[in-house]
Amino acid sequence: MDRANDRTTSIRKVDATPHASALIEGHRDFGYSLETALADVIDNAITAGARTVQLIAITEAEEPYVALADDGCGMNEAELIEAMRLGSRNPREKRAIDDLGRFGLGLKSASFSQCRRLTVLTKSAGITSCARWDLDRIAEIDDWSLELIDDSKSITGYDLLSRHGTVVVWEKLDRLMGGFNIDQYKQVEQINMELARAERHLRLVFHRFLEGTNPALKIVLNGRQLRPTDPMAAFHPSTQKDPEDILPLRQGQVRIRCYTLPHHKNMSREEWDEVGGSEGHLKSQGLYVYRENRLIIAGSWLGLARQTELTKLCRIAVDIPNTMDSEWKIDVKKASAQLPPVVRERLKKVVERFVGTSKRTYIRRGQKLVDETRFPMWNRVQTDGQVSFRPNPEHPVFQAYTEQLPQELREGFSRCMRLLGSGLPIATLHAELVGNAETVVAEETDNADLKHMVYALADTLTKNGVPSAALSDTLQSYPYLRSNWYAVTEILESYSKEEKE
Repeated sequence: MDRANDRTTSIRKVDATPHASALIEGHRDFGYSLETALADVIDNAITAGARTVQLIAITEAEEPYVALADDGCGMNEAELIEAMRLGSRNPREKRAIDDLGRFGLGLKSASFSQCRRLTVLTKSAGITSCARWDLDRIAEIDDWSLELIDDSKSITGYDLLSRHGTVVVWEKLDRLMGGFNIDQYKQVEQINMELARAERHLRLVFHRFLEGTNPALKIVLNGRQLRPTDPMAAFHPSTQKDPEDILPLRQGQVRIRCYTLPHHKNMSREEWDEVGGSEGHLKSQGLYVYRENRLIIAGSWLGLARQTELTKLCRIAVDIPNTMDSEWKIDVKKASAQLPPVVRERLKKVVERFVGTSKRTYIRRGQKLVDETRFPMWNRVQTDGQVSFRPNPEHPVFQAYTEQLPQELREGFSRCMRLLGSGLPIATLHAELVGNAETVVAEETDNADLKHMVYALADTLTKNGVPSAALSDTLQSYPYLRSNWYAVTEILESYSKEEKE
């Protein structure tokens, strides 16, 4: 007889409540970094309607601490106790449209990942409440009793409270200091390095809130207001924006929009570096997934395409509502997600079209640069599926020099040209272009060499039937000459005068 269906089976119940000290220590290892931990706490402030979040890091004190103060709606004592409970919200519960939370774990797990003492002060309706988790105390008593502090005026962070709002204080920063016994100077240096990385992350993750109106969110780090970093460069006049593509699903709408960043020559160096981030544009291309305007995934094709130099200016913004959390498998840290099958199929088509267009644009540009009718200095040669580049012996400069050589030296010159092509440092060029292509530039040419090049090209073009009046327009097709056009114009004027004489 199946015992599962036997109503006479005896069932006993025992208390299997997890040990407080063991479980709460386990919550320290959800994989948070400082930046993701801070972002999770700021999520709560935004959900509470905060317009200003102050991040204060006291790094040089004997006992360093970090505090995050917001001017949101605050909480009464009952709400504070619930907020301090581990797993205070069921992820299956329906949430408000502007709720950035999910599991009810963020405040606690994010804080425990960085510190051993979490204190929260909050004020609502003129009444201040204060609660604390101290992991050292929990380790001693091994129970789930939360400390409520009535005399909160002496608590670190009390002076940061607004008329209404919440202050989260991290003390005993063992994780943030690396977990090692090091001198104070090293501690300060360690924390400041982590804060510098966190600043970039916050400017990126919350850029839509920082750019917003009605009014915009302010995040202030040690008295300095953070400015947003928009990975789409949406407000730059040279950014190309495709029409929005909407995918309606049962749980809500997925909104998709493609952006092509401007070429680095159309942006200031500061703008270019800002959008590319610390890892550069090659690593920053791809999908940017936003959940209720909060960035979840920043720069990944999620298996839909490969990161290449030809697509490094491609960005695709994907907006999802918080009603799709389970389908996207949003994690506790709100720092990773997985594409649902139906969304993956739609994005696959969008990415193929978008990436294909970008590659064709680059390829067309490349073909134009090696057009045989333009007398290129380098020829692109394809043999058995392999591509190589060789100096073009028919370039007017090379031809003119060859004609001036005695017959017995011409073969030696041709051999030098072939060796130059064979010795092209392909691997080194590839590494430089993939790593930071915009910093790879051609060496400046001496004015005498430039004059020789212009004269040789002008002679050859004239012999090939190009009218003198059209020489200027024709020579501008050479990118190098175009970049030195002021000098080239003077040389052309001298050439025209000599021809007339």
